Amino acid sequence: MTLHLCSLLVFSLLQALQSSTIYSITASSPLFQHQTLVSSSQIFELRFFTPKGSTKQYVGIQYKKMTPSKVVWVANRDKPLGPTDQSASLIIGEDGNLKLFDGRQNTVWSTNVMAKSNYSEALLSDFGNFVLQDREKNIMWESFDEPTDTLLPSMKIGVNVKKGKKLNLTSWKGEDDPSLGSFVVGVTSEKAPQLFTWNGSSPYWRSGQWEKTKFNGIPNITNINYDLQQDNVQGTTYYYLKNNSPFFHYFFITSEGSLKSVYWSTVWTTYWEAPTPTTPCEIYGICGPFGVCNPSSSPMCRCLEGFKPRSDEEWNRGNWTRGCLRKMELNCQKSASATASTTMEKDKFVQMRQIKLPDSANHLLIDNAEGCQSWCLENCSCLAFSYVNAIGCMAWSKDLLDTQQFSMGGEDLFIRLVDASAGVPTRTKLIIILSTISGIILFGAGISVCGLSKWGGKFRKMTIPRLVTSEDLLRDTAWKDQMKEDDTSKLVVYDFDSIRLATDNFNVKNKLGQGGFGPVYKGKLNDGKEIATKRLSSSSSQGIAEFKNEILLISKLQHRNLVRLLGCCIEGEEKILVYEYLPNKSLDTFLFDSKEKAKLSWSVRFHIIQGVARGLLYLHRDSCLRVIHRDLKVSNILLDEKMNPKISDFGLSRMFEGTQVLVNTHKIVGTR
Repeated sequence: MTLHLCSLLVFSLLQALQSSTIYSITASSPLFQHQTLVSSSQIFELRFFTPKGSTKQYVGIQYKKMTPSKVVWVANRDKPLGPTDQSASLIIGEDGNLKLFDGRQNTVWSTNVMAKSNYSEALLSDFGNFVLQDREKNIMWESFDEPTDTLLPSMKIGVNVKKGKKLNLTSWKGEDDPSLGSFVVGVTSEKAPQLFTWNGSSPYWRSGQWEKTKFNGIPNITNINYDLQQDNVQGTTYYYLKNNSPFFHYFFITSEGSLKSVYWSTVWTTYWEAPTPTTPCEIYGICGPFGVCNPSSSPMCRCLEGFKPRSDEEWNRGNWTRGCLRKMELNCQKSASATASTTMEKDKFVQMRQIKLPDSANHLLIDNAEGCQSWCLENCSCLAFSYVNAIGCMAWSKDLLDTQQFSMGGEDLFIRLVDASAGVPTRTKLIIILSTISGIILFGAGISVCGLSKWGGKFRKMTIPRLVTSEDLLRDTAWKDQMKEDDTSKLVVYDFDSIRLATDNFNVKNKLGQGGFGPVYKGKLNDGKEIATKRLSSSSSQGIAEFKNEILLISKLQHRNLVRLLGCCIEGEEKILVYEYLPNKSLDTFLFDSKEKAKLSWSVRFHIIQGVARGLLYLHRDSCLRVIHRDLKVSNILLDEKMNPKISDFGLSRMFEGTQVLVNTHKIVGTR
């Protein structure tokens, strides 16, 4: 011990002669307070530092040349040095471990590993990793294995189930206080892992399930700069930042619980953050069980279809944490005392699109969507299911918690409901709705005729213009029969008021274009979903056949390169088709505009050609029907936000039997 103290005294006397920058720590070359250990390319430095407004001292790693510099790792975060510890040092002890001594030469922090000897050396890499290695350059300890609040490129967080080891980020207690804070960031080890932030032991934020290239709860962020690897044999699941960016970047948890992705481009810039004060929907479970959050709605929380608030009073006050409960008991849960002769109807599923899937999913070994639905339907404990290609079949048997509605991205979630509360009208209900409407129209027409007969002969001779109404649709017995036979139950029947409200009373500002059978308007539903509505002329019979044809045909066709029909509105004289909204409109807006045409590079053009070809191949050969479009033109090729083409306008299409190669047409159709 005497020899050790004498050595330190000698080192102290020589401090003034030593360089302020060193590139390694050895048994004969400690790090003193006035010195800095730097990486070989001087990207990172390790030094003693004192946070703003504090007298406490810490040893930490930070970026060397960026201002303001970010501290990315702290050794003694819960054992700071005092202002009187002017002779503190970071040394390699006799046992080969790194040790931080205070002014009285007490050990404040140590690597505490089984080192071979004092022939150890500590270096700081250009990745920001502080390593302790032996004479043979074998790493005995590294700071990347003891993260603080920051994830650097080539660094990882996650879990090793077999070893029971977790690598988590833990926030600072305050902006200028590196001690352990309340928020912890980690990765789950389930089949589709999730990134979590916990506040203490309670979930605070969740990324959604990993889908090979992205988390479904962060639809606007892809894995350009990060990745997740899972090894079931080793029992490991790790999330890490890639080291392929031309920019310096890092990922950290703030003392307030927000995750931030930051990069350097002359200044530090936040690329992504969650949650933020302006995105309360990202707070875990903010709408409670069976509630869904939509930041575009007011209020932002609503109950899932078929559910109601558990407490209306609390819900109306904006306290949604107790969530919702089911309006009607599931058929499969009804009393088992029903007699054998009683026919119990099976439950149905209502589809929700663009959803951040709920937490606590069960992962099933089922490799197709139909099998996933069948399994859920046959198991009464299954409350919802989703089939995602990158994950497989997921089913939920617990409360559906932390569900969010997106305007883009997300996945389809199917909620189990009794048929009466399914929210999506079946084909039978659609016929009933149409029949009711026609009955009202006929009743009104009868009253009008009786009234006119009392006014005298001059009125009897008048020709009253006949409006095309829903009655015209119902008179077509063949169409009604086809509606019964075909599966159109997935189509939503919208009421006219909701469409009128969505399009701002068909405001001309929302008009997207004028088709052969009526104008097309952009709209936004109450749940935030953007739609395109085709409003058929209310004073002409033109387009009735096409209207029926499109409902019957496109509802059966599902392909990424075909536009999706969401539903229709048949009310009075109004006949409206509701489609998914595609922000880049149609291909002709690019081809025939000198400025927009510049966006169509050859790679984009080839991408569009491939997509249209795939759509046609599906129509002609791969779908359950054989369909000839008969009106394919650039104005009928719509483009989504990623310039993916979708074939639209199936009003003039014809269906072939599977064995047919020739069919006669009754009239000339198409575009000259």
